[in-house]
Amino acid sequence: MRWHRMGFAAYWRWKSRPRGGRPRIDKEVRDLIRRMSFENPLWGATKIHGELLKLGIEVAQSTVSIYMVPRRDRPLQTWKTFVRNHMEGIASIDLFVVPTIAFEQLFAFLILGHRRRQLLWFAVTRNPTAEWLARQITEAFPWDRAPKYLIRDNDRAFGVAFKARVRAMGIRDRPTSFCPPWQNGYVERLIGSVRRECTNHLIVFNAEHLRRILSKYARYYNEVRTHVSLGKDAPYTRAIERFGDIVAHPVLGGLHYRYARI
Repeated sequence: MRWHRMGFAAYWRWKSRPRGGRPRIDKEVRDLIRRMSFENPLWGATKIHGELLKLGIEVAQSTVSIYMVPRRDRPLQTWKTFVRNHMEGIASIDLFVVPTIAFEQLFAFLILGHRRRQLLWFAVTRNPTAEWLARQITEAFPWDRAPKYLIRDNDRAFGVAFKARVRAMGIRDRPTSFCPPWQNGYVERLIGSVRRECTNHLIVFNAEHLRRILSKYARYYNEVRTHVSLGKDAPYTRAIERFGDIVAHPVLGGLHYRYARI
């Protein structure tokens, strides 16, 4: 009986063996369908199928439906998508604290342009009021070069006067949600770089001393320091030097060096 059952299973396994069927879809096409579906959350199978046909890829629309990224619904634009799509016209701002030699607190205010990660503006104060912050926005952005969007957190310092100034300049204020630092990640990363590469290694005497330090670091950050997100280039594009002897120029008293050819 055992042999008979084994033979029966083997016979029908042989009878049910695959005899061709639909051709397999190349991995490149499957990956492209998933990529299109992920990058365009508002697109359905019909739209993706049309794009594939225009790229010379012949697949069935039902096949596109199978390999799309599964979603319960088609959400509207996410925060990450907004930041990526409007990179050219976004600036972000934030404050961080620097202690002095006398254990006082100084507040450094930074403005970062998202397009090339430029450090556009910095200022130092002991008391960051809404009026002071509004004045910094005016000085940082001339009326004809203001960004379209401004990302900030919900610090109480960004009060009525600040919001009114931003609105008068035609800037669309975009405060983040409460307690999500990732929504303002670019400037948070900048603050981390300033601390790790500069202020954590120096003792600040007063506000004027901190301004001089940040001025030197801003020049180093924009003109010299390479960024992975920019293809190992500086925010203000740094020319490639191929000929000459290599010399090192100290920055911030030797805390960093700029290497160049002469």
